[in-house]
Amino acid sequence: MNNTNTLRLTEGAMMTAFFAVLLLITVYVPFALIVTGFFLLLPFLWYGVKHSIRASLVMFLASVIVTGIIAGLIAVPIAVAYGITGILMGWMVQKNIEKSIIFLISTLVFVISAVVQYLFSILLFEINIIEELLRLVGESVERAITVYNAAGIDTGNLQEQFAQSLIAFETLLPSLLIFSSALLVWIMMIINFPLVKRIAKKDMPKFDAFRNLSLPKNVIWYYLIILLTALIASPEQGTMFAYALINLQFGFELLMVLQGLAFIHFYGHLKGWNKGLLVILTILGVLINPLTRILGIIDLGFDLRKRMTEKK
Repeated sequence: MNNTNTLRLTEGAMMTAFFAVLLLITVYVPFALIVTGFFLLLPFLWYGVKHSIRASLVMFLASVIVTGIIAGLIAVPIAVAYGITGILMGWMVQKNIEKSIIFLISTLVFVISAVVQYLFSILLFEINIIEELLRLVGESVERAITVYNAAGIDTGNLQEQFAQSLIAFETLLPSLLIFSSALLVWIMMIINFPLVKRIAKKDMPKFDAFRNLSLPKNVIWYYLIILLTALIASPEQGTMFAYALINLQFGFELLMVLQGLAFIHFYGHLKGWNKGLLVILTILGVLINPLTRILGIIDLGFDLRKRMTEKK
């Protein structure tokens, strides 16, 4: 029993130190976040897979304290976001929960953590990250416009496009936050799950093939209801109702694009296309997403995959 406790404490200290090193590199090395951001989850996931949830929480608290000491309070939200997500992932792996469910729950936790970090920065440091970002972008655009004007280039359209882009960004911020969090969690799972499997010698859940991805049938009806509501109600721009409606529409459009891409992979598998061609078609599908979205609607609404499978 003592040996077990000693091993648990030793591994907890090792993972805490490993996370501290990664965090220091992330905070103090310029642009390191582009790489290290995908591995900050690893110490918590590895420890969470091997040990109980109680031991994992102790390791998490130790990491938060160490983070506050070596990097300051401003880095604590980073430790909280990655720590909670990693420990939760490890616990769900222990419980043999499906990888798709792990992905959805982890994304939700990461989104909540991001919102808490945003509120934390405002309340404690009186720093509004979004406003600062928009200010910096605005200053960059103003400098560019000044240069263009000095060169005799008309910037009237550029200013209008920039103003519209800012409005669109502020309006779609909730959807963009969810989408970016889901993408980050998905990439972290792809990178870290094989590493944990190799290092910890634990079986890790796998995603089903992307070609088999299919949304519930109800999704298309929700999407149609939102579209009809937007057409009939014509909400006034700037109201909370319009704000919610635009974000819902954008979110469901992304889901339809995902459905369309999954159908392309299904059809390619059915025809025996090579992976290189599927990669090219996926990129084209993202670039011409309106057509991909229509394909996803048709696939979901008319059971294209079932019909094609039965026909074959």
